[in-house]
Amino acid sequence: MDWDALKSAAGAAKPRRIADLLKDESRAPEFSVSAGDLFFDYSKTTMSVEDRTHLVGMYQAAGVAERRDAMFAGAKINETEGRAVLHTALRNLDGGPVMVDGQDVMPGVLDTLSRMADFSEGVRSGAITAPGGGRFTDIVNIGIGGSDLGPAMATLALAPYHDGPRCHFVSNVDGAHLYDVVQDLNPGATLVIVASKTFTTIETMTNAISARDWIAGKVGAENAGGHFAALSSAVDKTAAFGIDPSRVFGFEDWVGGRYSVWGPIGLSLMLAIGPEAFRAFLRGGEAMDRHFRAADPLDNIPVMLALTGIWHHQGCGYATRAVLPYEQRLSRLPAYLQQLEMESNGKSVRIDGSPAATVTGPIVWGEPGTNGQHAFYQLIHQGTAPVPCEFMVGATGHHDELAHHHQLLVANCLAQAEALMLGRSLEAARALMQKAGLTGAELERQACHRVFPGNRPSTTLVYPKLTPFVLGQIIALYEHRVFVEGAMLGINSYDQWGVELGKELAVKLQPVVAGEAENGTLDASTRQLLDAIRAQGG
Repeated sequence: MDWDALKSAAGAAKPRRIADLLKDESRAPEFSVSAGDLFFDYSKTTMSVEDRTHLVGMYQAAGVAERRDAMFAGAKINETEGRAVLHTALRNLDGGPVMVDGQDVMPGVLDTLSRMADFSEGVRSGAITAPGGGRFTDIVNIGIGGSDLGPAMATLALAPYHDGPRCHFVSNVDGAHLYDVVQDLNPGATLVIVASKTFTTIETMTNAISARDWIAGKVGAENAGGHFAALSSAVDKTAAFGIDPSRVFGFEDWVGGRYSVWGPIGLSLMLAIGPEAFRAFLRGGEAMDRHFRAADPLDNIPVMLALTGIWHHQGCGYATRAVLPYEQRLSRLPAYLQQLEMESNGKSVRIDGSPAATVTGPIVWGEPGTNGQHAFYQLIHQGTAPVPCEFMVGATGHHDELAHHHQLLVANCLAQAEALMLGRSLEAARALMQKAGLTGAELERQACHRVFPGNRPSTTLVYPKLTPFVLGQIIALYEHRVFVEGAMLGINSYDQWGVELGKELAVKLQPVVAGEAENGTLDASTRQLLDAIRAQGG
């Protein structure tokens, strides 16, 4: 891959004004693409037709389409762990067999989905009750990382479709998180879902044990197990915890945590919105899969979203990207995409073990609009480092009586993208200050503070309304975007060795913090910090 040529092209594009490019009326439709319910506009960038052609050439030279087909076929593209990558199989409702090691995995996937639906309907209808006979009114999902971010994000996003028990999420091992979630709940009417594939994740199991103690304090230790379900493949460990096998839903090692909301990890979402709406969510992801596999690059939303990201990060050198959903219920999407993108593509080594040939994953961050406008948009508009912005907005909201709110929301979204592009010149700022009655040096001083450099890139994703189907499309879109970028970079997007070392050291440090082991092997700084914590009551 000729990354130097891409950087050279991006450098040549730097003097271009996006506003001037858009004087050509054909640019906006030519630099946009649609698929199903989604419309993606990337015309507010400095990318030219020639630049895009170069990017598509890089995409083809990297063999991304071939690697995509291998992924869907069940090849073990997660080479460092020797695993297939088949989260797409979890939403393969209308497709054919999916083979792994010569075996079709779809019967197992569909059977698990059916078991989840039966369990969800039982809880939602009151047919499945707590050991004391009462209905479960509240669900507490205990997990971390992909076992929390996906279902927590999706459950909030689809709040208008909730007609089941109330759902709550606990992830942080900080006891305050569990305490704050459960303090106002009735333990006798609470179902706890423990989400851990191995049933050994230390934060999750610490929270799960404390939750079991909380429930046992109300219903007795002998009945506490009846308040639990597990999302795990470690059936021996779930049984030892006291969870009935009928309430254990497992998934295979070809489903990575951050890609797992489509299967058992999404049980809390299914309990909230029901199996039918959950299937609509799966069908949205499945529709995006079909589009990704069939559409040519220029007509392919995941490909063009990825190539725009490559242009900005590896080409232009912009270190971060801001995800800015103009949808309050997508407030957890930036955090979800932080894990999806930064855990997947935050690598410095290629698949063959050689150093990465260029910078890899960008820093992903963001907040929903309009909140961010009154926080960090100052830096986006007038800071020294350009930040590519990825706006997304629905054409309509869910509440007709508040339609005027949604109109204002849409106006703000479009205005921010336009303002980033247009900016404000010094001449225009001077005119404003003259109109305000200023003259001389004070006019010049004040005018300088009101200059916006403009020419700051953004993309916008438009969808009709945030339904389960549309949310499925959006999540699958970003999953495939990560795949394309990772394949072009030559890295493995499906392992996460970078999270392991800190966890290993934490296990070794815990006895030292508890005073059960000596601290002599620690470095001087860590010893000093531990002494400071103990001196302050730790």
